Amino acid sequence: MGAVLIVAPSWVGDMVMAQSLFKVLKAQDAGRAIDVLAPGWTLALLERMPEVRDAIEMPLGHGQLQLLTRRRLGISLRAAGYEQAILLPNSFKSALIPYWADIPRRTGYVGELRQWLLTDCRKLDRVRLTQTVQRFVALGLPDGAVLTDPVPEPALDTSNENGRAALQRLGLQTGQQPVLALCPGAEFGPAKKWPEAYYAEVAKTWLEQGWQVWLFGSANDVSVCDRINTLAGSGCEVLAGQTRLEDAIDLLAMASFVITNDSGLMHVAAALQRPMVAIYGSSDPGFTPPLAETAQIERLGLDCSPCFKRECPLGHLNCLNELLPERIITAMEEVMKR
Repeated sequence: MGAVLIVAPSWVGDMVMAQSLFKVLKAQDAGRAIDVLAPGWTLALLERMPEVRDAIEMPLGHGQLQLLTRRRLGISLRAAGYEQAILLPNSFKSALIPYWADIPRRTGYVGELRQWLLTDCRKLDRVRLTQTVQRFVALGLPDGAVLTDPVPEPALDTSNENGRAALQRLGLQTGQQPVLALCPGAEFGPAKKWPEAYYAEVAKTWLEQGWQVWLFGSANDVSVCDRINTLAGSGCEVLAGQTRLEDAIDLLAMASFVITNDSGLMHVAAALQRPMVAIYGSSDPGFTPPLAETAQIERLGLDCSPCFKRECPLGHLNCLNELLPERIITAMEEVMKR
């Protein structure tokens, strides 16, 4: 089979889940080349996926149309001779580059009146394909094919060299004490964020038992992590804003345990097979679960949840505020006994 171009999603978590599709394509034909067109902030993930031959940076920000730039990029890709393009986003604009690249088979779901840009246009069966990862994988199979086998789990490669360099740069050590990684951020919004005080209580519990606690996140999470550290007695290592995505991958791989919101880093940690507790509030673990047997999901399942809102529409955020630290600590202890 000829080379395939994957038009990738923009979110880190979705990119991790896309690796399941790459694995399915490689299982069909190990020699098939897979190139991925992706936002620059996700390229570090693709470098850790052995199924990917080439990662092509999308020179546009999220939501930008810029037709001329898309047309130029599409024309530049014609020389690659792709046999197929698989479009994971459902947007109109995501179909333009494969169209202008003259890729003969352009596979994607119906969406935003883009049917005329696709040659293999699929109708999404939301009842049969309940998970995002299933919807990605189905695009790599014949239209209407039934997913009988378990979806292959994402599995990111790690770099010992980069991991050692990150430890040295940040003044961290491993080996003497177990490491608890906390990921208190969520780019989507506050309705996915477990309270800072609860994270601090968990951190304090394990610091008192001799663990290290590392706080992960983007530059947007620095203030949150600083507050958690202060509430926990200032014994944590605040890594938010100090790590590139590739550093976060290699450092999370060193963690003895991970506690996380439903976020991109949750999916990264799952793809590293880290023991974890994943905390869900406004979102649905049936739709975007951590794809690892090492993960345990904790949620209250209130009548108002999942609402899929960025902020609590009722103003109380009980789906997370009533999920107390004691429950998460107990869940962590249960996972470690497995």
